Amino acid sequence: MPGERAGPLAGLRIVEFAGIGPGPFCGMMLADHGAEVIRVDRAGARSGLQPDPTKDVLARGRKSIALDLKSKEGIALARKLCASADGLIEGFRPGVMERLGLGPDVLLADNPRLVYGRMTGWGQTGPYAPHAGHDINYIALGGALAHFGRAGDKPTPPINMVGDFGGGGMMLAFGMVSALLHVAHGGSNERRGQVIDAAMTDGTAVLMGMIQGFANQGMWREDRGANLLDTGAHFYDTYETADGKFVSIGSIEPQFYAELRARLGLAEDSEFDAQMNPAQWPVLKEKLAAIFKGKTRAEWDDLLEHTDVCYAPVLTMSEAREHPHNAARGTFVEIAGSPQPAPAPRYSGTATATPQAAVAPGADSDAILDGLGIDADQIAALRRSGTVS
Repeated sequence: MPGERAGPLAGLRIVEFAGIGPGPFCGMMLADHGAEVIRVDRAGARSGLQPDPTKDVLARGRKSIALDLKSKEGIALARKLCASADGLIEGFRPGVMERLGLGPDVLLADNPRLVYGRMTGWGQTGPYAPHAGHDINYIALGGALAHFGRAGDKPTPPINMVGDFGGGGMMLAFGMVSALLHVAHGGSNERRGQVIDAAMTDGTAVLMGMIQGFANQGMWREDRGANLLDTGAHFYDTYETADGKFVSIGSIEPQFYAELRARLGLAEDSEFDAQMNPAQWPVLKEKLAAIFKGKTRAEWDDLLEHTDVCYAPVLTMSEAREHPHNAARGTFVEIAGSPQPAPAPRYSGTATATPQAAVAPGADSDAILDGLGIDADQIAALRRSGTVS
């Protein structure tokens, strides 16, 4: 059934203090894989910039309680909730949770097994730590943004995939699960929990590990669009087709490159023998561009799909949902009338359930308070005072 707690993290309770971007992404990942994730929204808060919160993919699979965190009663309820949890996610600037009275020292004293996950752009320490920023800034400082873009063009951010989600939310999810395993296996220091300092600058640097390794070996130039994987090479790029769409080619290895040449009628063209000579790449790229412009994307699909060319059509989000490969794997699902990516990755022995649609702030306040042992009269009083909404 949709919303049923299923997956390898079933049985874990995570408290997520409402935020945007990478924190919710981490919460979504944990919820998708079975954890009970309870989002703490601000009492009286609206659902944010989105007109229909039930369609927010990052907020799916949660329960929500809305608390007034400016009141002593609201803070006491938040502490009680965190005392019942295995983990916590917060994405405020350094010091905010401490000023609320919900910092790690307080909550770990209440619950020594708590894994306290902190998601920031710059980290909890360092000269930039107190200041605002967004994904574009974090990947700039982390050494990635300078390398995204074509030769002669300015750096182009890959939406907010790298900082917010790859180097941020995904890294925090990994850190949370690692620390939760540490607690479950006994660990050290009397099975105590700990604080996870997940900084998007740090995570971005980690994601650049392979490229840094190439540079260490003299295999990567710092010029944009001049390398094997950054659109410098003719055999690793996108090309426009006759109908104004695009295809992707990634024929790096010799056998895949040979397959590309054979299928494009270039096996006898000696200019293409110099695959790994960067000096030849611009000329060869022009030749490939002219060839790909000669057929529609559908015609290239017919010729190159299901081969070892390393080929795929460049699909929009809506097109990706309809592609036969994604349909066969169930890569996308529909939840409350909205298309969404299905939980990933998959497990051979532990099935995950279709996630539950996102809920409005405070939708589960009464049920969560009841689960904490607070009776109906107390809940009614908390609502009247505005502590809970």
